[in-house]
Amino acid sequence: MPVSRRALVAAAVCLVLPLSACGSGSEDGSSTDASGKVEGDITFQTWNLRANFKDYFEGVIADFEKEYPGTEVKWIDQPAEGYADKISADAAGGTLPDVVNVSPDLVAPLAKAGLALDLDKAAAKYRKEYLEGAWASHQIPGMTGTYAFPWYLNTGPLFYNKALFKDAGLDPDQPPKTYDELFTDALELADKTDGKVATLANVPTVEDFGRYGVELMNKEGTAFAFNDAKGVELLTKYKELYDAKALDPQALTATPESSGKKFLTGAVAMNPGSALDLGNFKKQAPNLYKNIGITDQITSTGHVNMYVMGVMVNAQTKKKPAAVAFAHYVTDAAHQMSFAKQVAIFPSTAGSLDDPYFTKEDGTDETRVRIAAAKSLKNAVNYTPVLFSEQMKTALRNEVAKALQGKESPKEALDNAVKACDTLLQQQG
Repeated sequence: MPVSRRALVAAAVCLVLPLSACGSGSEDGSSTDASGKVEGDITFQTWNLRANFKDYFEGVIADFEKEYPGTEVKWIDQPAEGYADKISADAAGGTLPDVVNVSPDLVAPLAKAGLALDLDKAAAKYRKEYLEGAWASHQIPGMTGTYAFPWYLNTGPLFYNKALFKDAGLDPDQPPKTYDELFTDALELADKTDGKVATLANVPTVEDFGRYGVELMNKEGTAFAFNDAKGVELLTKYKELYDAKALDPQALTATPESSGKKFLTGAVAMNPGSALDLGNFKKQAPNLYKNIGITDQITSTGHVNMYVMGVMVNAQTKKKPAAVAFAHYVTDAAHQMSFAKQVAIFPSTAGSLDDPYFTKEDGTDETRVRIAAAKSLKNAVNYTPVLFSEQMKTALRNEVAKALQGKESPKEALDNAVKACDTLLQQQG
């Protein structure tokens, strides 16, 4: 990619597929039978990976072709910008590659259109090789089946500035572990600094509501539900933080980059991140690095949030045995492990997170973050609903902003957000 937290968080716009493509794989006549000889030419598309990992992928492809004589894999890498639009165009034009790097939100419209192969039927024998939560991440509410092999995962801790905590009279070695503690400490820190230092830089997103224990959607996948009492409670707490300047005043328009800069400059006391960020702190903000605190994601559910990438097989490929075999090959334990040692990501395969690379301390902060993240990923979940499109994220963000500014009550804002998201959901068909 470069593979980063931002890249893993990035979700694509809702795909627009022709009406004629609507339906499910089981209805359009596409076979899910992937048995037979692994042979023939297939295309494999990745998402902005060639620049940094050319040698790695060329090696994987060469090894696969050697293991399966008579196969040839053509590797296509697309830039990050416009990736969803490219998939949409290929889907509409019938030129979708045989094996495609996807995120869960990208696979949903393809599965609905019958273009993503159901692996519960075509590749069920491989299911036990993957973490349960990772395998489930490419399942679509309201549909049966799993529509991509889970590939690499990411998650991260909360970083905090010990010096800012200490200056405000808070114990720098006792960061908040619960939401109640977080809100209490944030208000205290804002009060002690006369509003000059906020604790958080971002408004709550759908994954924050999930971590708080809010039921995000009904089980049928036909309506959103984050406007319940618990959802209103969380937004009300954020309104209190915003009014006290414990939430950064620019949070309404913040991006991951701008929030990161606020943390680097000491304007914000806590920020989510990953092991990748420690190197940046060391280079760009040595004073912050000296005072960096590392703590777990705060969650009311006992499960942290994970970001997940997948590898989908085109249901209409003419070379199903080869396409399924290659998608599994790229995502098997050995290849995920070797990829994870090149970049700060985590394998989705069962047992891989018990490797000494993810369990053995060596005294460095980087390893400490990696070990903590690996441990939390074993039962992590992807809180962002698979059907939650980019437009829905914008609708929620806009309503959250109105609540924080006092233009609407938290209940009104979330009711309006759910209404808007439900309308967009119905338009997805």
